[in-house]
Amino acid sequence: MEDKAQIQEAIKTQGEVVRKLKSEKASKEQIDEEVAKLLQLKARLGGDDGKHQFVLKTAKGTRDYNPKQMAIREKVFKTIISCFKRHGAETIDTPVFELKETLTGKYGEDSKLIYDLKDQGGELLSLRYDLTVPFARYLAMNKITNIKRYHIAKVYRRDNPAMTRGRYREFYQCDFDIAGQYDGMIPDAECLKIVYEILSELNLGDFRIKVNDRRILDGMFAVCGVPDDKFRTICSTVDKLDKMSWEDVKKEMVNEKGLSEEAADQIGEYVSMQGGMDLAERLLQDQKMSQSKQACAGLSDIKLLFSYLQLFQVTDKVVFDLSLARGLDYYTGIIYEAVLTQAGVAPVPAEAQNGAPAEESVSVGSVAGGGRYDGLVGMFDPKGRKVPCVGVSIGIERIFSIMEQKAEASAEKVRTTEVQIMVASAQKNLLEERLKLVTELWNAGIKAEVMYKKNPKLLSQLQHCEESGIPLVAILGEQELKDGVVKLRVVATREEVDISRADLIGEIRRRTSEA
Repeated sequence: MEDKAQIQEAIKTQGEVVRKLKSEKASKEQIDEEVAKLLQLKARLGGDDGKHQFVLKTAKGTRDYNPKQMAIREKVFKTIISCFKRHGAETIDTPVFELKETLTGKYGEDSKLIYDLKDQGGELLSLRYDLTVPFARYLAMNKITNIKRYHIAKVYRRDNPAMTRGRYREFYQCDFDIAGQYDGMIPDAECLKIVYEILSELNLGDFRIKVNDRRILDGMFAVCGVPDDKFRTICSTVDKLDKMSWEDVKKEMVNEKGLSEEAADQIGEYVSMQGGMDLAERLLQDQKMSQSKQACAGLSDIKLLFSYLQLFQVTDKVVFDLSLARGLDYYTGIIYEAVLTQAGVAPVPAEAQNGAPAEESVSVGSVAGGGRYDGLVGMFDPKGRKVPCVGVSIGIERIFSIMEQKAEASAEKVRTTEVQIMVASAQKNLLEERLKLVTELWNAGIKAEVMYKKNPKLLSQLQHCEESGIPLVAILGEQELKDGVVKLRVVATREEVDISRADLIGEIRRRTSEA
């Protein structure tokens, strides 16, 4: 019994935690997390009959989407897909799980985040971690040497997600890739143009697209004295520079990865550099960098890339940044990442932020990333035939989080249905007439709705339209039926006009297309 008393005490304490968070108006995710703990404690108590109670919650790192969130999500998808189609892409789909060996060894240190499915005596399977490796497998398996495709689907990662920052264990990825043997940097520049168009169109705020090249990084590591076998592991440490200070990154390189302090300091000098075509030219003349053939090839490509980006009119947002590393193992050339920058996001005075100058904007996190991966398809091809690829992944969940916050902050009502007109009646016993009219409308392709009651009150039908944003109401009454007309009411202005039954469909189309 004493155990039961302990649980009850814990429930009381946890209840206070939840109440405190609610009174402090803490974030929904934080409250949900503590409520889930409370429910688990209550479940341990069991019901009166001693049965174990079932806890209703979504699995860690996942979420449900309500109609309002889905409406925002569909709008975002529509914008992105229309951009992909404008650039001539077709789409494919691949299974949600792959053979385990397909995924192993492709993600560097992130491989530990792959979800393995329980072995039930068949093939060893894992849930896909991204859409790029399945795409490479698809190309090799079907012997495809050139395709421009987009793919939007869910992927899975055993991460410890900060759901408040738009990170989950199950989330959508939204990829655009160009596979094939083409002249240098033309497809790469188009990928950056696509990122630029999507972020501009979604109106998320100011953004920067950072670019670098894996060959420049590898060349830089070589001339700074990093041993060959430490390239990848040092690369994934440099990749943390957007989340950690240089001091912490250096500490990890020296103390955990065993790099010499001198090599780390030399890397530090380079990774603080940012610029454009001018920086690439300067580094080609750099005493140390010019010793690396690899780095020179990467720098020449960056110069060429910037010349195309000028023609695509996107250089105002693109910056050549030597600290950009992107941790994935399969990148071989150009890499890029788009980050949202919002001045004054933090309440602290700007000059107090890590000693940054006051006008410097605060980064809100990555919303797109990608690069060139010329060797990945060859890993799957029995003859090792390579298919050069370059692609970009739009960080759709981050974008959803931002769009949802914007929708919450603005008073604008998000419509969750597309109903154009409600068929209503002003008197009793008109259900049949309402059903006949709604059928006419449906058959004409009009989005229409009717209340599921024999004799609904006119007021409740009109209220339903106001609440769900339906712009028009077709009102039927005895008199209207005799005269062969329908009373068309505009919900927003309450203006009413009699329209003949024959003209109704045309009138609805006219009014809803104007809106």
